[in-house]
Amino acid sequence: MLGNSLLLDGVDEAQLQELTSGTLHVYPIFLEGTGYYDWLHGLRRLFREGARPQVVVVGLEVNTSLENSVREEYVPMLLFDARDVIAVASDLHLHRTETSSLLLAHYSAFWDTRSIPRRRILRRMVPEFDNLFPVIRKAQAVPRGVAFESEATPRLRTLRELCGTHGAALILLIPPTPSSESAVREMTGAARKAGVEVLVPIEPTALSERFYQPDAIHLNPEGAALFTPALAADLSRTIRSPSSPGRAGGF
Repeated sequence: MLGNSLLLDGVDEAQLQELTSGTLHVYPIFLEGTGYYDWLHGLRRLFREGARPQVVVVGLEVNTSLENSVREEYVPMLLFDARDVIAVASDLHLHRTETSSLLLAHYSAFWDTRSIPRRRILRRMVPEFDNLFPVIRKAQAVPRGVAFESEATPRLRTLRELCGTHGAALILLIPPTPSSESAVREMTGAARKAGVEVLVPIEPTALSERFYQPDAIHLNPEGAALFTPALAADLSRTIRSPSSPGRAGGF
């Protein structure tokens, strides 16, 4: 199970393991700030290194599924090897300076984490620094309708084909975010066109603001307490479904 901070905060891993222990083996890999390209190339490396899950669950919402970038900290060292960095640079049409920076981040722990101290300093110097996050997110323009589908569907199909090549089924997990009802419909439609199964454990309209952190993006512990059992139930039902033979097992 792969995802970013939406799952890191929204999933109680201990509870998920307990609720699914009778039927599934769940191996979560959650890394903040990751999106489509991080996990596309991260999955390629995992498969190359010998990982053979029966099912891969990838948590993506609209913004992270359409981002044309990778996280420049942690990801180059933790998820990529050198060939992945070169592949990412090719996919994203990075210039030589950007490519060199990713390669340095892969090999150098200092370069890979250089922005972390700066962010911690900003948190101390700028009042309500963390509350700026939702303002930044709202400023991002996201295509809708046919434009969204034309971008998201090929990406989901690529992930499905990558997993299928290595004997794994792909499931798209859509975590709840405020006001994401229309986004869920967009993602679900794109996934169906790509031949990817979709899980929406909780409809976004079912959660009020009190289930989110002050940043208005991530679930708080109360929200996680609702999302986790719903996710566990959906996973157990979907993976052991008669219409999905052979899917039971580790992912």
